[in-house]
Amino acid sequence: MTENFSANLRSLCAEHGSISQICRDIGVNRQQFNRYLNGSSLPSAHNMRRIARHFDLTEAELFAETASFERMLKGVLPQVGKTPTDAFMDPFRGQQKNLRRYVGFYHSFFCTPSWEGKIFCSLIRIQEVDGLFTIRSREIATSPDKSTHQISRYAGLVTMRGNRIFVTEHELVREGSVANTILYSAHRQQLKYLRGMTMGVAWRPYPHPYAAKTIWKRLHERVPAREAIAACGIYPIQSTKIDPTVRKHLTEA
Repeated sequence: MTENFSANLRSLCAEHGSISQICRDIGVNRQQFNRYLNGSSLPSAHNMRRIARHFDLTEAELFAETASFERMLKGVLPQVGKTPTDAFMDPFRGQQKNLRRYVGFYHSFFCTPSWEGKIFCSLIRIQEVDGLFTIRSREIATSPDKSTHQISRYAGLVTMRGNRIFVTEHELVREGSVANTILYSAHRQQLKYLRGMTMGVAWRPYPHPYAAKTIWKRLHERVPAREAIAACGIYPIQSTKIDPTVRKHLTEA
């Protein structure tokens, strides 16, 4: 049983990123956790419960035969009574501990083929609604010659796996596109900037998928909504209105 537990724990850690971050999230000493990983020690009942809760598993599942456990991680085992919608929604539930500190407004910056050579700024809000963390996005852009004016709205869900934030959004129009973003914070206590990648569909000069760096800057709670919306739009890369940290992330190789 000890061998199964240590092998299963190693598999979980491989799926969830930094072991140091996992230890901090669980509240377990790294040296002690290493003994769990190499099979020289089993957790106390208290720590076992904390580990199981962190990975959203039962304690019995942590001791499952390793081959069965690996199949379960890959979603091969049947999920009795679950619909496809239930299976999709599972990662978005129970995220209060992980995501409550990220609730608030952000400006999202990224470069898109729709506006080549420019930085696009949109407004984003993360909030908790009925136990889920939702996202609402608004994009506003006007071409330099004023011939094109774009307003797009998105809605979606947010979850966290390991130390990465995953965002899935859909455009609020008929046949609207779906966008996905993966973000991380440079440090767990540093919430001003979230860096990562976004993938979506450019809408001009013709629709095609793209992937680009993105960086979110958290807005102070005292910033008026009108001011936050007014800052959305298209900016030259060297614009003095662009935060240097934002520009550096988007332009460095």
